[in-house]
Amino acid sequence: MNTLTRLEDTIAQRLSADPDSSYVARLNAAGAPKMAQKLGEEATETVIAAVAGSKADLISESADLLFHLLVLLGAKGVALNEVMAELDRREGTSGLDEKANRSAQ
Repeated sequence: MNTLTRLEDTIAQRLSADPDSSYVARLNAAGAPKMAQKLGEEATETVIAAVAGSKADLISESADLLFHLLVLLGAKGVALNEVMAELDRREGTSGLDEKANRSAQ
């Protein structure tokens, strides 16, 4: 089991915990819009770290981004293995071709 899978399991356990004792439960209680907002904030902080921060800043912000993505996915009932399967499906396809295929749909 890898780090992201273990984190996904921990998040799943905490989604229904007491919001007063769990950050994940607090986010879940606030709903998907709040979780999406927090994910957006973390994405912005990751971009800023990539452009103007140190390597350590980028690593830290990237960890926050992945964490908040897993929280949102878990709350929406999307398993990490489903996202990984989509990445596997795209493997070997040019990014330009994949983007064109999405636009055509």
